[in-house]
Amino acid sequence: MPHDPRRGQLRRLKAYAVAMLLAMLGGFIVSHLYGERGIWAWVGAFCEAATVGALADWFAVVALFRRPLNLPIPHTAIIPRNKARIADSLAVFVRDHFLEPQALLAKLEVFNPASRLGEWLSQPAQAKMLAGMARGWALQALDLLDEAAVRRAIQGFVVEQLRQWNAASTAGELLGLLTADNRHQRVLDEGLKRIARWLDNDKVRQQASALIVRYIRKEWPTLASTVDWVKPIDEIGDSLADRLARAGLEELQQVLSQPEHPLRRDYARWLGDYIQRLREDPALAARVDTLKQQMIDHPALQQYVQGLWQRIHGFLHADLSREDSTLAAYLERSFGKLGDAIGRDPALRDALNQHMLTGAEKLTTRLRAGVTTHIAQTVKGWDEKKLVEQLELSVGRDLQYIRFNGTLVGGLIGLLLHALTGWLQL
Repeated sequence: MPHDPRRGQLRRLKAYAVAMLLAMLGGFIVSHLYGERGIWAWVGAFCEAATVGALADWFAVVALFRRPLNLPIPHTAIIPRNKARIADSLAVFVRDHFLEPQALLAKLEVFNPASRLGEWLSQPAQAKMLAGMARGWALQALDLLDEAAVRRAIQGFVVEQLRQWNAASTAGELLGLLTADNRHQRVLDEGLKRIARWLDNDKVRQQASALIVRYIRKEWPTLASTVDWVKPIDEIGDSLADRLARAGLEELQQVLSQPEHPLRRDYARWLGDYIQRLREDPALAARVDTLKQQMIDHPALQQYVQGLWQRIHGFLHADLSREDSTLAAYLERSFGKLGDAIGRDPALRDALNQHMLTGAEKLTTRLRAGVTTHIAQTVKGWDEKKLVEQLELSVGRDLQYIRFNGTLVGGLIGLLLHALTGWLQL
């Protein structure tokens, strides 16, 4: 058990109190031996009453903590016998005086926490300190996430969530969002314009002409020889490619210029039907899910995900490990800007104060019952001997002074009574 200086102080004061009691008892005996005449009568009266006062106060002090002389006297050993009641009373006292919501909220409202927070954050040293703390926490979190078991758990969680994901329904909702307000028609227009630019390219026409000539020579060699005798087949290929390109461009221009063109209606109808099937067709949903599962299980995708996490982790760890961390500097600037914004904007301060008050009220309400129960159960669980010892060490010194005072006051009362008795006999 560690040395407690209060223990020695308490022993000394108890010894002084006992010495005073013995002195008073000795004075009473000596005065009685001298016949209690003259000055000894006053000494006897003082010592007799002081002895009674010392014994009474000794009994009262000891009765708080234990049974005097181990005798089964009623209403003694008050503290250990009433430990449960003391625990409940202490818990209720803390609840009603320290966790009373309205009192706490009134003090918090006067404190104006948002304004003080703004002043604190606006100081560069405080913002830098907070950013440094956040950098340290982030590094610890990254070190934790770098553990192989944690990486496997994260990967397993992500894969499981992907397996449970309804990809077909999500694709249907996404396509539905993309087709809202005729966005799909704008996508079609952009695609048609790109095709038109492709058809209007000389290089593309040359490739188409070469393809036509190659096909004719392969499939109809005799016809190609005959035609080539009349007119070079390469010129015929160029002419056909040019006509096909112009025909395609004319058709594309019609589609682009006519909002109700049949191609647009067919495209919108097909897309709408496909979206509906994605949302409601079990067979299509099963095919999409099968494709999703194959992608999830593909080794290349697994390696890519692992490598992506390692690259992200490595970048974050390298940056946060530096004293001139970019992320930490950004956090520091953000904290400073937040402090300035709180200081400038009364509406923001009022909103923050209101949120803090609301949160404090909810937290206090939840804590009241739990803290009350915790205090009561903790005190009830204490060992009675240890509880008595700790309380006696805390207040025992003051209680010994009560014994000193009781001895002196008792002696003075004895003198007063002796004087009154003498006066009445006169």
